[in-house]
Amino acid sequence: MASFGMSGKEMLQSRHIDEVNVDGTCHILDSCAKCGVRRLVYTSTYNVVYGGQEIRNGTENLPYFPIEKHVDPYGRSKALAEQFVIRSSGRPLGNKKGKRLYTCALRPAAIYGPGEQRHFPRIIQMARLGLLKFRIGGPNILTDWVYGDNLVHAQLLASMALIDDLPGRSGIPPAAGQAYFISDGAPLNSFELIKPIVEGVGYTMPQRELSVKSAMTLAWGMYAFYGLLYPWLQKSWIPEPFILPAEVFKVGVTHYCSTWKARQEIGYTAIVDKKDALDRTVTYWKERHSQELDGPPLLSWIFLLGGMFLLFLCVYVPAPFMGPLEFIRWIGLFIFRSQETLRIILYLACLAHLLEGIYAWIVAMKADRKNARGWFWQTLALGYPSLQYLLKRAEKKKLHQK
Repeated sequence: MASFGMSGKEMLQSRHIDEVNVDGTCHILDSCAKCGVRRLVYTSTYNVVYGGQEIRNGTENLPYFPIEKHVDPYGRSKALAEQFVIRSSGRPLGNKKGKRLYTCALRPAAIYGPGEQRHFPRIIQMARLGLLKFRIGGPNILTDWVYGDNLVHAQLLASMALIDDLPGRSGIPPAAGQAYFISDGAPLNSFELIKPIVEGVGYTMPQRELSVKSAMTLAWGMYAFYGLLYPWLQKSWIPEPFILPAEVFKVGVTHYCSTWKARQEIGYTAIVDKKDALDRTVTYWKERHSQELDGPPLLSWIFLLGGMFLLFLCVYVPAPFMGPLEFIRWIGLFIFRSQETLRIILYLACLAHLLEGIYAWIVAMKADRKNARGWFWQTLALGYPSLQYLLKRAEKKKLHQK
């Protein structure tokens, strides 16, 4: 079952989260009963029992984390939805006499693997923009992750463990009304899992550490700022927040759980080991990254576009309208001696960017045709700092063809 609000700015859209995760789950349960669906496996989350407290080798006997203490609406909504699902197990089906709907819930750890769209696209984007500046917590922080294929395997096993009409089996299916933690069974530091993927696409991992307390201060500040943008959060032009409180807990506090119950009752065991899973994920991201537009970090965008904008102001905006930025013109005139020289520099800079953009288009048509338009516009805006990324890609492609 799909969910909403797992990461990024989605996490702040509380109303939409409840509509999808709580109301949507109730609609599905009602539809199952009405249409005669006899098995439902609900994909829940560790967050139904976790809210920032340390958990080591946790079991399904852990109580639900208090609803009112969740730092994000996602964890709260999933806890409510899971309880609805569990309590619906054994619900009579409206059009099948004597038949019942049996349900169970899987609680996967953080999911990774080829095609994963919640965590790693955002992590890679932050690394690309130069915003991946620190690690949260120490190297001894351990958390669970689950490879996508392992989760799918668990879902299939859980579905089979809900069958109530197998020959030789009578009564309530073994998985009915149960919840199971699902992971790779090998907790590790989140940044150690992220490292080979980030470095595999050519970026560097941060070396500096930030305490959980400091990270939470930053996260709550980010939460408050994005709260002011609530009416526009679904707009594509609103960037993803750097980090939010629930994400600090996710990577900065040790929490991992046992899969013993899942092994005993539904026969779950990870079919892809951690090393193989990471190798597949790194390979996927290398391939995906080679097909996407690359470019310089955010500071380069700010410096280059800001510099061109200030130069334009110095050349074309009269002194009375410059306001506090008039000192920029003074600096320019002090260095270049005349307004005419500043104008010539602006013209030459624009011409250089245009020629570099055209050259980028020509190179991209041979080396990266899919992103040729993007390379043109990015290089037109940034000039050589963008072009050098394209030239590196063209060189790699040339070497690969040899």
